[in-house]
Amino acid sequence: MLKGKKIILGITGSIAAYKACYIIRGLIKRGAEVQVVITPAGKEFITPITLSALTSKPVISEFFAQRDGTWNSHVDLGLWADAMLIAPASASTIGKMAHGVADNMLITTYLSAKAPVFVAPAMDLDMYAHPSTQHNLEVLRSYGNRIIEPGTGELASHLVGKGRMEEPESIIRVLEEFFGATSELAGKRVLITAGPTYEKIDPVRFIGNYSSGKMGFALAEECAKRGAEVTLVAGPVQLKTVHSRIQRIDVESAREMYEAAQAYFPTADVGILCAAVADFKPAEVVDQKIKRGDNKELTLTLQATEDIAASLGRVKTGQQILIGFALETVDEQQHAEAKLERKNFDFIVLNSLNDAGAGFRHETNKIAIIDRKGRTDYALKCKSEVASDIIDRLVAEWTKG
Repeated sequence: MLKGKKIILGITGSIAAYKACYIIRGLIKRGAEVQVVITPAGKEFITPITLSALTSKPVISEFFAQRDGTWNSHVDLGLWADAMLIAPASASTIGKMAHGVADNMLITTYLSAKAPVFVAPAMDLDMYAHPSTQHNLEVLRSYGNRIIEPGTGELASHLVGKGRMEEPESIIRVLEEFFGATSELAGKRVLITAGPTYEKIDPVRFIGNYSSGKMGFALAEECAKRGAEVTLVAGPVQLKTVHSRIQRIDVESAREMYEAAQAYFPTADVGILCAAVADFKPAEVVDQKIKRGDNKELTLTLQATEDIAASLGRVKTGQQILIGFALETVDEQQHAEAKLERKNFDFIVLNSLNDAGAGFRHETNKIAIIDRKGRTDYALKCKSEVASDIIDRLVAEWTKG
């Protein structure tokens, strides 16, 4: 899967830098071309001579290779690569990546990269667990970077915990899986809705929900990675798309999402309705901010919003697949099965807010997939892995058909 792929390997200041040698050997053995970009601190742990001998390429560290003005172009590197892997990624580098601190060649290359970026953190357990590091990792995920979680074991400090960089073979396997799953949905058009909707009350207030959009965006990236052309209709969220095969349509209200879905579904092969669409909206939107004054109560009259799922279910053809989501708090199975029939879904993805780590605002999710033949339960996983499970099920549905 890696034959002919061009990989930038970023190395930072961590004792795990020695593992970069094994990553290079593994990538080259599989036919990849590797260009190392190393930070000044990284050179304190492993020498450029060693890395150059393994890659058969000069190692890039500085903006200028020589005092005669020879320039290493981070822009050209960003265009050259099929993927960028930063392993090991120190806490300092992760912070700089998250906040755009472009003070070395590795960060400027990262900021110029057009290809997918994989990050393998390596640091002591307390540094990894620190809220600032976890926040920075969450920021990188929101940018579309793929985080290769560190393992648990004995660290350089001789403490035992989570923070040691994942083993080279496992890191390489992540890249192989990424490049290996690129054609299953080739030629397919996928419509995905994601995030919340905001229903205005007045110019400064709205009815909304806690949806972050992370699940829908993960599904969009997974479909695009597998070769699909994706139209992502996104409510108001603070997320970015990465893959070039994703066309993003930003909306705010249920009405706007309904109109976009109606416009794009007729030419889609599959619709995945992951958005948390408001069921009700104010019957009247006030033009000016509502003042409290002496009033102790405010009554809002609500009316139902457009039912996007039901409308698409009614017009779905025999060649289209429609996937729904159900977030429930009680009687989960019964409500999901009823929704499956009522909305004419091919299968439905059930979340329960009773499951720890599932639902809104989490990096993880725990789902069950329900169709007319039964139910399949899945373990708690990060949302990118959940997206992979859902799209595996979609592929199986097409294969079955």
